[in-house]
Amino acid sequence: MSRTLGRSGVPVSPLSFGAAGLGNLFTAVTDARAEATVHAAWECGYRHFDTAPHYGLGLSERRLGAALRSYPRAAYTLATKVGRLLVPDERPGSDREFAVPATHRRVWDFTADGVRRSLEASLERLGADRIDLVHLHDPDDHADQALGQAYPALERLRAEGVIGAIGIGMNQAALPARFVRDTDIDAVLLAGRYTLLDRSGLDELLPLAHERGVAVINAGVFNSGLLADPRPGAPYDYAPAPPELLARALALREVCERHGVPLRAAALQFPSAHPAVVSVLVGVRSPEQARDAAEWAARSVPAGLWAELKGRGLLPEAAPTPAPPAPAPTSAAPAPG
Repeated sequence: MSRTLGRSGVPVSPLSFGAAGLGNLFTAVTDARAEATVHAAWECGYRHFDTAPHYGLGLSERRLGAALRSYPRAAYTLATKVGRLLVPDERPGSDREFAVPATHRRVWDFTADGVRRSLEASLERLGADRIDLVHLHDPDDHADQALGQAYPALERLRAEGVIGAIGIGMNQAALPARFVRDTDIDAVLLAGRYTLLDRSGLDELLPLAHERGVAVINAGVFNSGLLADPRPGAPYDYAPAPPELLARALALREVCERHGVPLRAAALQFPSAHPAVVSVLVGVRSPEQARDAAEWAARSVPAGLWAELKGRGLLPEAAPTPAPPAPAPTSAAPAPG
């Protein structure tokens, strides 16, 4: 099953592959492990693959492109991002976020020229002839330039058929809502702002996107770890979780366990119930993680779980929740003899 990115007609699978881990996010993975991860994800039905120059200073793009060459180009959707140019560094060291040599440095650039240069470099690293979806990547401190220069450049490239769709990828909801109001973007990649713990995307962005026909790809559903394994010291948005959030995560897990559902399955499925959300993006760095996420996405979650979460104030009443699983078909009774 696939959906489309807004009015662009670009297809996207319900479960999307986030390739930051292929760029050695925090810890290294081997080339062979990265390739095996993409192949495992393909077997599980992932058909939308998301990367960025930022991820491992281009390593994620190179690895993803190499692995996807095994498959027909028309069978999957490829997304990357613009906003950071990779410039050779004369004094290389170690990258702070990714386990790669810092042979390049990232330079913010949301100019029209920067967009074209970034895309040309991404196409070369990916070994691709086109990119289906291009996101403006984290323009928090560059909103005016992204809106006034980068977006028009992407709009021209979309009109020329060089790219298929335009998006914005951020871990906040306010600026993407501005782009939904003021531009003709096709998609929003929203990270961590529509989860079991943070529903700030529901305040304005998601209803507005649904009204305007803009597709939302929902990412960061585990809030960087707390909803995957709530425990003291667990990360929330890449920092130690505050005590009140840890307490809420533990309460969520307790309700899920009472209904026989892993917290991870509920966390992954919850955002997909909103009509604006067309796909849930999961960051994976191993074949096991790719298979686990596919299993959680398909896990049966009873309606009573969502009702109890709302009854206990752990979810707002206004939050859409997934429909209950359809009853198993029953065989017709034999005709009387």
